[in-house]
Formats: sequence, structure tokens, C-alpha cells
Amino acid sequence: MAGRLEGKVAIVTGAAQGMGEAEARLFAAEGAAVVVADVQEAKAKQVADEITAEGGKAIALKLDVSQETDWQNAVREAESTFGKVDVLVNNAGILGFAGVEDTTLEEWNSIIAVNQTGCWLGMKHTVPAMRRAGGGSIVNISSIYGLCGAGAATAYQGTKGAVRILTKSAAVQYATENIRVNAIMPGAIDTPMGAGVPEAFQMVINATPMGRSAKPIEVAYGALYLASDEASFVTGADLSIDGGYATP
Repeated sequence: MAGRLEGKVAIVTGAAQGMGEAEARLFAAEGAAVVVADVQEAKAKQVADEITAEGGKAIALKLDVSQETDWQNAVREAESTFGKVDVLVNNAGILGFAGVEDTTLEEWNSIIAVNQTGCWLGMKHTVPAMRRAGGGSIVNISSIYGLCGAGAATAYQGTKGAVRILTKSAAVQYATENIRVNAIMPGAIDTPMGAGVPEAFQMVINATPMGRSAKPIEVAYGALYLASDEASFVTGADLSIDGGYATP
């Protein structure tokens, strides 16, 4: 089935690489105009240029998700360039592995700023645009560690649990306005984030019933479903894409 997002406009954060890049490319291939948003401006531009060269519609924007002015600019640019905003994927995130006592206040605040505050700011500033468009879909990227404990990664886990509940809160708040809000809980995915912590990443793979990690496109297809009209009666849901990790 082609054109599953035909006519829609999507903002994807953290779209310069990893899952965000896969989501941006897939969304464009399925007919969406995509705002490729990332703090890594040069890489975001490369992704947007390649999408355009392949016949899709995309622009790149530098977006630090922890900064409210960046979000205001992103929504303004999306509406100015493409006329509206229908879809938001809050994908941008950072990782830390320190436990409760070893986490510094600086690390705690930094991870919260990106993973949790960034998700909230994204919803805060795209919802009015979606309201103007007549509705929309927000996909928040949480984690398997928003569902279960790992005994480490205290700040990261705290933010991903928060993203899960923020998703449900917003889903209820905007249900009558045709704005759906859902969460994806990825497991071990082959991204630069995972590659940066190879030993911990392998431990997650070892605990995954399917015995392997996933490609970013496997998460992107879940995001595509939630962003599309096929999921018109789905809101407040947790979609685990984890090879069975959080099942036991």
C-alpha cells in the first residue's frame, strides 16, 4: 500500500540519523512532506536533500528540542513551507547509564531537558497547529525502559517512563479534537546510540526473546501506522517494538 501519508505534513525530531532518519525517509516515501529536524544541522540537511532528490518533499531545520524558541520556529517554518502540521514524531533523545547514586545533577537535568521537556514542548507547540489543520497524530518515542527496570540508566529510564504517561495524559486531553497521541517502546535498535554502548547493547540483545536487534526501519513502520489514518481509533497506546523483551 503506497501513499499512506499522502497530503500530510510531518515534523520528525532527531531525524539526522537512526530511527528518526528512517522515519523521515519512510514518511516521505509514503507521501508526507517532512520537516527533518535535528540539532545536527548539516546531517539533517543531507537527509532532506536526499529525500528531495528522490522526488519527496522535505526541508531541514536545526532544532534543539529543549529550547522553546526552536520549537516555535519549527512549527512556524512547517506551516509557512507546507501549509500545516498533521504529524509529530518526538524521536530525539539522549542516553546515560549511571545509576541513582552515580548520576550527577548536571547529567540528570541534561537528559530530562532533551527526553522529557523536549517531548512536552513538541506537543505544546504542535497541538495548536494540528488544531488549525483539523486534527493530527503525535508519536512519542519512549523505550522498553519506560515499561520495566534495568538497574541503571536512572535519568534515562525516568524520562522514558514520563514520556509514556505524558502520552496517555495528552491522549485523553485531545481525544475530542481528533488529535491522537501514542507511544512506541523500542528495544535494541541498531542506531548510533546503541553503538555507543556496545556491551550494554549486547546485554539487551541477549535478553531479547527473538535473539537479535532491530533495524531502524522496523520502528519506522510502527510510527508510520500510528501516524496514518489506519490508526484513526488508536490513542493513548503503547506499541512495543522490542522482539519480546518486555513480554516476560
